[in-house]
Amino acid sequence: MKAFPIVPTARTAWLAALAAPLALVIAAAAPGAWVIAPAVGVALLVLALLDGALAGRMTDWRLHAPADAEVGEPLTVAVLAEIAGRAARAPVEVALAVDPRLDPSGGAQFAAPFDPATGTWHGTAEVTPSRRGTAPIERVWLRWTGPLGLGARQVSHELGRTIRIWPDLAPVRSPELQTFLRDAQFGLIARRIRGEGTQFEALSEYEPGMDRRRIDWKASARHTRLYARENESERNNQIVFAFDCGQAMCEPVGGLPRIDRAVTAALTASYVALKGGDRVALFGFARRPELSTPFVGDSRNFHRLQRAAAGLDYHAEEPNFTLALATLSARLQRRSLIVLFSDFTDPTGAELMIESVGRLVDRHLVLFVTMEDEDLAAMSAAEPETLDALATAVTADTLLRQRALVLQRLRQMGVDIIEAPWDRIGYRLIDRYLEIKRAEAIG
Repeated sequence: MKAFPIVPTARTAWLAALAAPLALVIAAAAPGAWVIAPAVGVALLVLALLDGALAGRMTDWRLHAPADAEVGEPLTVAVLAEIAGRAARAPVEVALAVDPRLDPSGGAQFAAPFDPATGTWHGTAEVTPSRRGTAPIERVWLRWTGPLGLGARQVSHELGRTIRIWPDLAPVRSPELQTFLRDAQFGLIARRIRGEGTQFEALSEYEPGMDRRRIDWKASARHTRLYARENESERNNQIVFAFDCGQAMCEPVGGLPRIDRAVTAALTASYVALKGGDRVALFGFARRPELSTPFVGDSRNFHRLQRAAAGLDYHAEEPNFTLALATLSARLQRRSLIVLFSDFTDPTGAELMIESVGRLVDRHLVLFVTMEDEDLAAMSAAEPETLDALATAVTADTLLRQRALVLQRLRQMGVDIIEAPWDRIGYRLIDRYLEIKRAEAIG
């Protein structure tokens, strides 16, 4: 702990500043009375020292902060202070030096008001993590004034506190998704789903309304009554969520980088896939492959995917699709569903991406996921009132046309496309995964 001596407050500085012109007037009107000015200054200084002495001495302090948080979700940091001999009950001023992941300004300031019930000063600040990773809280300053507000004391503490910022799993915990998983009609509940798929499960007596194509004619002939085959839904599929961690995916959308929105959507879909009996792996790349996890086949191991996704870094560089997707393809020994999260800003980079994705389509089912560029759409749709606004609208419209052309080329190659706003991308991905699963298109 580093303690500071009594220091003047802003109120003291303002009084001194206001007294300066008055001293000049006195000196001009009555030169013999010039001694009044320094006397007033000394009196003000003495008052500040006495006021600071009455501010009291800090006997204890505590900082409470969670060890873990999720990106985009607010977290609360609390400070509690005990001050002996303080005559005033004014709030204690608190300042924190934090990692930019917690606050872009690198700091947080708040007041800790007096709590009569406990006789302590207690205050909280709410910060919202904007990036994943480990965010340290480096230092805390506490400052409290005397009863006149002229003098103050201040202490500074070095902190070794860190907060681990994880991907946002709020959609996974949402009641809507939990209800969704319990609904039998989607084929993703704990029991086996019969009636669809290609894997034979059992025979049951045919009932009106069943699909006639499911009738087993040989078994029906042996039993002299109609029997239908019940097939188990396809399981144990391999699904790879591949993340472009390059420059375009680091651009913010809805207040967070696109890569973080993609991670949240992928983990939500991963949870559904694990519940459905499929196996999931994560793959991340920028200039070179950055992350490659083994396949996880049990929802109880979902935390492994969460921990791996937290390690996806941000790279202000163009991704190397050729190297990354070739590495991914060499790793996969059987047909898989590859969900690629990416974005593009220039036709040259998009051309390399199209060429690399085309090599995957021959062996795997590829689903390309991108988020709608709401800013470009707004600029393109805005009514131009000036020449600059017109040029902006034309440029935005050109970029949107290039984007649509790239997506159309991917569709023509056989790549499935999901393009949606960031807040709907996760559930759109789940819907498409279920459609692919019901169609038995992966195996």
